[in-house]
Amino acid sequence: METLVCSNIAKKYGEKEVLKDVNLTLEKGKIYGLIGRNGAGKTTLLSILSAQNPASTGEVLWNGEPVWENQRALNHICFSRELTPQPNGSTAGMKVRDYLRAASFYYPGWDAQMAKELLEKFELDPKKKLVKLSKGMLSMVTIIVAMASKADFTFLDEPVAGLDVVMREYFYRRLIEEYTQTNRTFVISTHIIEEAAEVFEEVIIVKHGEILLKENTAELVGRTFRVSGLAETVDEAVKGLETHLPEQIGRSKGVTVCLREGETLPGDSGLTVQPVNLQNVFVALCGEEQL
Repeated sequence: METLVCSNIAKKYGEKEVLKDVNLTLEKGKIYGLIGRNGAGKTTLLSILSAQNPASTGEVLWNGEPVWENQRALNHICFSRELTPQPNGSTAGMKVRDYLRAASFYYPGWDAQMAKELLEKFELDPKKKLVKLSKGMLSMVTIIVAMASKADFTFLDEPVAGLDVVMREYFYRRLIEEYTQTNRTFVISTHIIEEAAEVFEEVIIVKHGEILLKENTAELVGRTFRVSGLAETVDEAVKGLETHLPEQIGRSKGVTVCLREGETLPGDSGLTVQPVNLQNVFVALCGEEQL
């Protein structure tokens, strides 16, 4: 099976450690969601996986071959990162058509027909300069590059930023179609978690530069619950279980519980047990110290 594996990856900028001993395996034919708070290290991780940024220590392997300075491996990887052209930057004077043309040279599997179709669907003017585009239009350009690259491992960083709800729905629908037809691997980094959750087969949560978990999305959500009731009853029911985000008002208390294999919650105990969504899980695991 085709894989992209990072082993013991760390990244430092001076004294600041952005990634810490990251071990991660991406398999061919899956859609992963990469989520984490601002500054967690998501973009840095994707840039190292795609050899756009060197790791301080560790290595990334595509089918056992190093990715760094290996064009054969890079032909299978695309990181279409968020575009933020500056007036004096290298891409400022580029037009949309020039940017897409440059991308077509870089990716050997480039699908010009798909790029043309997406350009028309997004109603983008190919003659318009990147620096003149809105945030949503820039997101459209990054989506076109990612989809038309046809790369086996394709990474998108905040692909729907600035898109209206109609275009976001279109993107996710087109993503599923492409995935179904080609069995490509997609990794989508996004802060709009619940909207994208349905397309994530697996979710990868990054916290403080480390991989907190990598798990099947449905299984993770299915083993997590919000338990509430009288404080003493809740405390007794969840004793020994993994708990997060406790909130107490008077004698009432609520807590998020992540059950491990074989664990259950007591029934008929006067507790209210509610299912949660992926966004709730993320907030419980990564946001409680700020609440």
